Amino acid sequence: MNRSLSDLVNCVVRASDGDIGLVQQFYFNDYSWTIRYMVMNTVIWRPGRQVLISPVALNKPEWKARVFPVNLTKLQVQHSPNIDTAQPVSRQHEVELFKYYGWPVYWGSNPYVGIGYPVPTNLPSIAEEKKGLPEKSEDDPHLRSTDQVAGYHVQATDGEIGHVQDYIVDDETWTICYIVVNTRNWWPGKKVLVSPRWIERVSWEESKLFVDLSRESVRNSPEYDPSKPVSLDYEGRLFGHYGRKND
Repeated sequence: MNRSLSDLVNCVVRASDGDIGLVQQFYFNDYSWTIRYMVMNTVIWRPGRQVLISPVALNKPEWKARVFPVNLTKLQVQHSPNIDTAQPVSRQHEVELFKYYGWPVYWGSNPYVGIGYPVPTNLPSIAEEKKGLPEKSEDDPHLRSTDQVAGYHVQATDGEIGHVQDYIVDDETWTICYIVVNTRNWWPGKKVLVSPRWIERVSWEESKLFVDLSRESVRNSPEYDPSKPVSLDYEGRLFGHYGRKND
């Protein structure tokens, strides 16, 4: 099912021996547009600490209760590597994190996902995502914070159309299916969805996403209502409007 990432913020993260924190934000890979880590604040257990948790550690979420059970213990989380979300996540930190928890590098070969929760098998490996990157790079240039990218301007082929407000994610594969664009500066009150497939490039220096859509086509696209789930009917109308295939 598709879900808004903003709706997942402040959900409780529950270890095997008790509640350990609240979801604060997420890190995603801008090459594959998949969620790599959940950022958890341990405010309800040990205030002031932030911890990265990979989706491979998630058991079946309790959506109505707004709880993310994880197959970790409080002690494991307590002694996990520290993370400063104000700084880019280094590759060394990722290596330390994966070694500490024993998480597999390849998503498909994952023996750690809890019973009852689907294993995301169609995601690229970390190694695949990092192909072509300089070996001496200390930071992972493809890893982005959802909080960081929220607010980025979105540029159509003929001008700006709005800014990034939210993300719609598939809760089984943890793939970002859509970017929620708020067009209030151009067409007050309207929100639209843009698929990552339609993003031509991202300029991190300009804090801007460039899409291969015209302003007029975006203006006339089906409006997104955050109070309603993204249905198959809506997706059909959205892709049909842009003349794109949804496969």
